[in-house]
Amino acid sequence: MKIAWIGTGIMGAPMALHVAEKYDVTVYNRTFEKAKKLEPKVKAVASIEEAVKNADLIFTIVGYPSDVEAVYNEIFKYVKKGTICVDMTTSSPLLAQKLVEKGGPLGIDVLDSPVTGGDLGAKNATLSIMVGGNYDAFLKVRDVLKLMGTTINYVGEAGSGQYAKLSNQIAIAGALLGVAESLTFAKEKNLNLNTVYAILNGGSAQSTQLKVNGKKMIDEDFNPGFYVKHFLKDLQIAHEVTSKKLPTLDLAIQILKELVLEGDENLGTQSVIKFYQR
Repeated sequence: MKIAWIGTGIMGAPMALHVAEKYDVTVYNRTFEKAKKLEPKVKAVASIEEAVKNADLIFTIVGYPSDVEAVYNEIFKYVKKGTICVDMTTSSPLLAQKLVEKGGPLGIDVLDSPVTGGDLGAKNATLSIMVGGNYDAFLKVRDVLKLMGTTINYVGEAGSGQYAKLSNQIAIAGALLGVAESLTFAKEKNLNLNTVYAILNGGSAQSTQLKVNGKKMIDEDFNPGFYVKHFLKDLQIAHEVTSKKLPTLDLAIQILKELVLEGDENLGTQSVIKFYQR
């Protein structure tokens, strides 16, 4: 089976390399040098056409819904009938449904398959992967998905994978802000933050956000495992597709917008602590 991979950023690069351990993978990235760095484990090419024209399976993981739409406009020009496309970008559920509608007449199945687990999950192949779209197509690609993740779930019809991921992002937003506020409070009371960190991790407050991003907050390590700008994008999509009052979601969006205005869009999400330090 020939596989094409489009998008070799923080998440995409290690994921593509895991797949390349078992399959022939051709990669394309808008910045060619990023794809070229992955050779010789994969073959880097300079165009989407060259990447996808002979592919049986295509993975995409890019930045924004507009990027997804632009990439698939190109893919649909060159892809062969019967190819399965798997979009792993966190994107709009409505766009996921639109891509299925466009792919259908071409004989192309498109699955929305976002992931959670961050850059460490991508590097360690321990991602949680949620899939929406045609179930038979999901069964055909499940073994490939297992090369990247340990938890693979079929959620439902097209767009369901994205809705599941947005649910995940809302939960992360609440946990992340909770950690930032807890550490801000502890610092105000002149507590040793590393001691507080150990206490929280040993009790009911423990969470992935505390374990990973809490330590980074204490160390003032704002290097990105997941960009502020991409988290804001995810939460704004969630806001657009819900009719419910979700105050934690609203607050997280407000804080992330302020970070972007301060020029911190390329920092990691742990930098929300900076909002509380001002």
